Amino acid sequence: MLMKLKVLILFSISTQISRSTIMAYNPPVSSLLLFDFQNVTDLNNWTEQSDTVRSVGKSKATFDLYKTQTKQSAIFFTLLNPQPNGACFSGVRTTTHLNLDGYEYISFLCKTTGNATTYKIILRHNNLNDEPNPTFEQKFKVNTDSDTTVKLPISQFDPYYRGKIILDGPTLNVKNITSFGIQVAGGVYENFKQSGLSSLVVDQIWAEPNEDAN
Repeated sequence: MLMKLKVLILFSISTQISRSTIMAYNPPVSSLLLFDFQNVTDLNNWTEQSDTVRSVGKSKATFDLYKTQTKQSAIFFTLLNPQPNGACFSGVRTTTHLNLDGYEYISFLCKTTGNATTYKIILRHNNLNDEPNPTFEQKFKVNTDSDTTVKLPISQFDPYYRGKIILDGPTLNVKNITSFGIQVAGGVYENFKQSGLSSLVVDQIWAEPNEDAN
């Protein structure tokens, strides 16, 4: 019965998204397209990275293609089931070989529904894609009633270990980014807490130059 309820809620979130179309996003001409979900055949190279990697974890994430009669996007479904202290996370990631030297921002347009108002982009570098190596993270807020334009300064991806910032930690090697991920977390070390079901729809993800420098 509980699983059927979760499926119905996820279907309801999907239905809400289908009633409105994510608006077009036009980055600068000199931008670099990192991920084009409108023109891929599958997302098999993306894998789940949720708190079930630990014995107490109970959260879930899926990343699927979302197709309508006129377009295709990627949709990131999450279920956050926190521990008493708020610890939980749901995410997906893919291995990459990105050189973002000379670019200033990671940018995209997204549409969200559900409970979550804060997400993260998570990067790794130099093929150090697993623990005990740190992640490089940056949070972003989303609008739950309209599209959100996200523009994250690449220089502000800070090192973390299991959700906790590493003071005086390493610097992201922007010339050799080898893992790219999207995550929603409960906020165990933050001044906010999140739980429950959410979804995020995105068409493309870009690296943008600093327009002011052109």
